Amino acid sequence: MEQEYHIPVLLKESVDGLNIQPDGVYVDLTFGGGGHSREILSRLGPDGILVVFDQDEDAYNNRPDDERLRFVRHNFQYLSHFLRYLGIDKVDGILGDLGVSSHHFDAAERGFSFRFEGKLDMRMGQGLQMTAADLVNTYDLDDLKRIFWQYGEIKSSYKLASEIIKARTSHPFETTTDLKLVAEKIGPKKEQSKFLAQVFQALRIEVNKEMDVLKSVLMQSAHAIKPGGRLSVISYHSLEDRLVKNFIRSGDCDKNQPDKDIYGHADVPFKAVNRKLIIPGVDEIALNNRARSAKLRIAERV
Repeated sequence: MEQEYHIPVLLKESVDGLNIQPDGVYVDLTFGGGGHSREILSRLGPDGILVVFDQDEDAYNNRPDDERLRFVRHNFQYLSHFLRYLGIDKVDGILGDLGVSSHHFDAAERGFSFRFEGKLDMRMGQGLQMTAADLVNTYDLDDLKRIFWQYGEIKSSYKLASEIIKARTSHPFETTTDLKLVAEKIGPKKEQSKFLAQVFQALRIEVNKEMDVLKSVLMQSAHAIKPGGRLSVISYHSLEDRLVKNFIRSGDCDKNQPDKDIYGHADVPFKAVNRKLIIPGVDEIALNNRARSAKLRIAERV
């Protein structure tokens, strides 16, 4: 039985951005609650195909019964591999909603949120070996400092890393509360929730290798999408958006500007469709507060 547990963000804008062709082949990199996938399916004809990726069992159980759907129970970093496996050469568009689903944040046992008591897990797929608890119990000072600074943009990353190492000598971290109690000692009192969100975000990104996976799939998209096809990506924090922006501008996630030939021509695989960021309106944010940080970029394969 299907269950609604995630409100899709920028639903119309992101799917409109794909410029759906009824007989086209499309990819949804993050099935999640299935909102974006169902919208794509509603615009496809009987010969259209939608390939969806999600390594989470809950997402698989929530899939619609539709013969046009190809569900891949793996991380989207294996995009090219599974397109070959499915006999698909090129696709007409790829959509990526990079956010963690509301269901995951609200499921205490998954350990994504400091709002609930639960195991300090944070794995998006249960096949991953390292949990967030493993990470905070084993990483050395430099690595802890790095992830809190790089992925959480936490100014007091050294102090937080030191407190974690000090605390784990007497009691290994097991639950979200264990981490929350240590982090609360470091974070500013007036912005406690924001600070805790940064801490948990940093750990989640490291556990799931989110930045490496995003870089990989963006580079793969240049080969997977046919000329005239579209890439539509929703990001939720500056780290993700910067990678997507750089990739569209330069063809390289780590470069803001493209390389040019001797004539000054840039060789980039995509051109931006929206020069201005697309963000949710006040009405959408009022209905779904988690949409407030969403940013949508759309690009077309040249």
